[in-house]
Amino acid sequence: MTEQMNKMLKLAKVMLKIHSRDRQAVFFSLFFPLLFMFIISFASGGDPEPIELGIVNNAENELAINFISSLERTLLFNVTIGEEAVLREELIAGEKAVVLILPDNFQDNGAPADLAVLIDAAQVRQVGIILPVLEQALVDVERTLRNTDPLFSLNIEDVQARTQRYLDFVVPGLLAFSIMNIGIAGSGFNIVEYRRKGILKRLFVTPIGPRDFIGGLVLARLAICLIQLTGLLLAAMFLFDVIFVGSLVSLYLFIMLGIVIFLSIGFCLGSLATSQQSIMAIGNLVTFPQMILSGIFFPIESLPDLAQPIANLLPLSFVANGLREIAINGTSLLGLIPEVIGMAVWTVAALILAIRLFVWKEVAA
Repeated sequence: MTEQMNKMLKLAKVMLKIHSRDRQAVFFSLFFPLLFMFIISFASGGDPEPIELGIVNNAENELAINFISSLERTLLFNVTIGEEAVLREELIAGEKAVVLILPDNFQDNGAPADLAVLIDAAQVRQVGIILPVLEQALVDVERTLRNTDPLFSLNIEDVQARTQRYLDFVVPGLLAFSIMNIGIAGSGFNIVEYRRKGILKRLFVTPIGPRDFIGGLVLARLAICLIQLTGLLLAAMFLFDVIFVGSLVSLYLFIMLGIVIFLSIGFCLGSLATSQQSIMAIGNLVTFPQMILSGIFFPIESLPDLAQPIANLLPLSFVANGLREIAINGTSLLGLIPEVIGMAVWTVAALILAIRLFVWKEVAA
């Protein structure tokens, strides 16, 4: 067992050196996502927009009017007054950042009134900005009217709306896209290239067997993917201020599952292809539709109704949705059972097809 592991580790080391010399592969798998994040961050730069605040005025008295006026004078807020049902829908749709509900007993009668605050608690940065401003507005009104005990307290309800920044939405999708490229290129493209150069033929007349070769290839691509995605994660957090709400342990475990599924699909494509031209054509046929349909750059829900069921079944959709749920909503792996099952089905199907189509003896002949 130790000897076999040593063989796989040595092969993985050699493959890592080969990959490091492939500048084109390194550029597209690492610098393209970084460039895309930079472009999005630059396009959304500039002075921050006012926070979209919706207010439900159930009191409709002088105190409520003064309180709303105080908030309107704060430049950080763009205040809209409306019905609770309408404003709640706008909050969930991302059109409002926070909704404040003034109750019927919002008045200076000596008893504190509870103000309901509807907000997405997953948006840590927004919560850190909005709540202090609201509290300060309360203090201002309180000092104006009585300067004694607090008139009201905040009762916060998390409605779990989606993230407000497009970059926060797109980064998990870019991670999934990188996993797909690294996985498919690292198995399917490499197998065809090694076959063309006669590397497989020479390998399989040595003590190195198919299991050692596949194991070394998997270890090498796993290391490459983890290194590159770690670089992307660090760049997203420290250069572009992207906040990952979920556990990084869960994120990395799901990344490893994603590597497995696309390595398996890559092996399958490498079994189907017989030349560089064919593997490029088959690879593009597999990757480009997924890049468009799998919710990398926009939600799957924005696709036509007919395309959504198909898009939801694509392997990249399972990976992108899982990473996005962990990063944005803090979902644990136990909450991603449908995605894990979908990935497992694709992995098993791809491996079975690869084993049936690929004949090692023909390679070694």
